[in-house]
Amino acid sequence: MTSSITVPRGAGDGGAVRVRRATARDAKRLTRLVCTSRAYEAPYASMVAGYRVGPDYIEAHRVFVAVDADDLVLGFYALTLVPPELDLMFVADAAQGLGIGRLLVTHMKDEARAAGLASVRVVSHPPAEGFYRSTGAVRTGTAAAAPPAVMWDRPELEFPIG
Repeated sequence: MTSSITVPRGAGDGGAVRVRRATARDAKRLTRLVCTSRAYEAPYASMVAGYRVGPDYIEAHRVFVAVDADDLVLGFYALTLVPPELDLMFVADAAQGLGIGRLLVTHMKDEARAAGLASVRVVSHPPAEGFYRSTGAVRTGTAAAAPPAVMWDRPELEFPIG
């Protein structure tokens, strides 16, 4: 399943963005995107310190990447089927506000529907809760802090898949 949008100049070449299945060759670029995300600076830095999206993770999960015409990574997500969960979702800092996140959520919902899932859980980074809610997720609770890596409670949400 491939989805695409056209983004304004400033992200890659300003042309079409497509979502494709990630490959093992994408691992280093996805890791870099996670580890350099401004969303995980200051108090949130410990969560991604030393984090790695390895080729084995990409092979074992449904990982999809949004790329421009030059194959520049603009964002990615990982969907696990058992249990149904949006495990990772990141959009490159330079691509924030261009619709990449919404494209990825739409793609994830399509993948979940095709897999026969009724809903997809997401434990959100606290500042991202508003984004997830704006794309159809419903707050279901709170995931407690898990020190030492995660020192804060996180919103727990669910995407109904219809």
